[in-house]
Amino acid sequence: MTNSTQTSTSLAQTILVGGMSEAGLSTMHKIALVIGGSVLLALSAHIKVPFYPVPVTMQTMLVLLIGMAYGSRLGFATILAYLAQGAVGLPVFAGGAGLAYMAGPTGGYLFGFAVSAFLVGMMAEKGWGKSYQSTALAMVIGNIVIYAFGVTWLSSIIGSFDKAIQFGLMPFIYGDLLKIVIATIALPVAWKYLPKA
Repeated sequence: MTNSTQTSTSLAQTILVGGMSEAGLSTMHKIALVIGGSVLLALSAHIKVPFYPVPVTMQTMLVLLIGMAYGSRLGFATILAYLAQGAVGLPVFAGGAGLAYMAGPTGGYLFGFAVSAFLVGMMAEKGWGKSYQSTALAMVIGNIVIYAFGVTWLSSIIGSFDKAIQFGLMPFIYGDLLKIVIATIALPVAWKYLPKA
């Protein structure tokens, strides 16, 4: 097996299986996981699935899975790498790139990604994500963190908290609930049946 194949296999196992101890990883492995995770996150931002009332991307689900699989520090570093890629103008966000875009209406959600991944990673380090119940709760908490940052920032831009809720939260609840259900079913099953990375 080549080094690139080993890295991609390990990345896939880490995201699906989780439980990889950061202390047991080499620096190169950590770098590969951060880069791989940020690339997957960028790709997920551009995959839109038709849904009611608005199309959804897999971005928030991947943020939460990265936090759960990578742990707090590596998950946080992965999201920071993703944000840095967008800050320098790479087309990694769903609707634009650059610092001006990050300071716009969706900026709070983007920074909420980093906090959410860190928090969900801490939960995973404490054993959350091994059961359906703890996975669902971690994903709900992670989503609430993203919403809190996003809606707060959006309301400061448009000058209305009610409108921020109306346009920046309500249309996305159904899609995020579906993603939580998918992650809740997938993660404990993956941890049970797939080999450790």
